[in-house]
Amino acid sequence: MADPRYQPITRKSFLGKVVRSIGGLVGLGIGTGAYAFGWERTWLEVVRLSVALPALPESFKGIKLVHFSDVHLGLFSKPEDLQQVTERIAAEKPDLICFTGDIVEEGTRILSSVVPILHDLQAPYGKYAVLGNHDYRAREQQVVRNAWAASGFEVLDNRNIRLSKKDDELFIAGVDDALHGVPNLPQALTGIPEGSAVILLAHEPDFADEAAQFPIHLQLSGHSHGGQVRLPFIGHLLTPKLARKYVQGMYQVGNQSMYVYTNRGLGTTILPVRLFCRPELTILTLT
Repeated sequence: MADPRYQPITRKSFLGKVVRSIGGLVGLGIGTGAYAFGWERTWLEVVRLSVALPALPESFKGIKLVHFSDVHLGLFSKPEDLQQVTERIAAEKPDLICFTGDIVEEGTRILSSVVPILHDLQAPYGKYAVLGNHDYRAREQQVVRNAWAASGFEVLDNRNIRLSKKDDELFIAGVDDALHGVPNLPQALTGIPEGSAVILLAHEPDFADEAAQFPIHLQLSGHSHGGQVRLPFIGHLLTPKLARKYVQGMYQVGNQSMYVYTNRGLGTTILPVRLFCRPELTILTLT
């Protein structure tokens, strides 16, 4: 006797299931895309870390360093977006502010609107920046340098700055972009006494393999965007050249005592979306 619950699969019912499945996948894709563009792309995450630098003098222990990167000002990242971030930075009352490249996406005309915003940032031990590959893609890298200078930031193009407190020293060094500029690490470290605590700003995180051959304790980088789109159990799908090894967060480089921290950045590039990879503002307390 036939089971009354059994319903034979007809061509019509089969096509109906296929259409419903495709519709569900399309709906999921649209929903995910809307979330990635409309919500997570601007959902800032503040990451707080304590970083132990072996050579850090006692008087510098406990100072607060704010690290931000990859604003990519342009079509999808506006001055008002940066204004919100700088207000968060100011609320932290940082001792030191560092930016690790790519303030613009492709053009520099927008910079005149953000100079006053960046100028309002205050930090007793200074504000420092290096250029990234997109700052060079604009073909107006000197305009970018001038905008940083007008904002009160020191652009560390293969040079260093000595910070002093009482009789102690801390050095902030920076190198030119590794993809389109001419990074010169020996020049960047010129004049730093042996045994000093050194923090290096370098846009591309994989530059750390070269930096680890020098007496540097911490490298701060951006460039990777953390992959921008990450999937559960898989991680990032794609990262740019020189950001394929140290993609996000803190890494110890080789057998050296150097660490590199890769910030996920604030803006986006190629596609204006982020998925499981929120924009980041990093607060580092040096110990």
